[in-house]
Amino acid sequence: MKIGKNDTVEVIAGAHKGVKGKVLKVFADKERVIVEKVNMVKRHRKRRSQTDPGGIIEQEAPIHVSNLRRLEKGSRP
Repeated sequence: MKIGKNDTVEVIAGAHKGVKGKVLKVFADKERVIVEKVNMVKRHRKRRSQTDPGGIIEQEAPIHVSNLRRLEKGSRP
């Protein structure tokens, strides 16, 4: 896969077309990545303890690599 962690990418198809962001996580087996602030979904979390109240949390969901274009290669460990 040509897109890796810390790369800067642009969404070229779908509802978030034209948005740029940094790759946070790569799922190579499914050919999907999580891009910062792109494809946000709401998850309903159950309360687990006094410190973790739960509720509705907004987080990024994976997006297929065919909908992305790499703009800049990031530093990789």
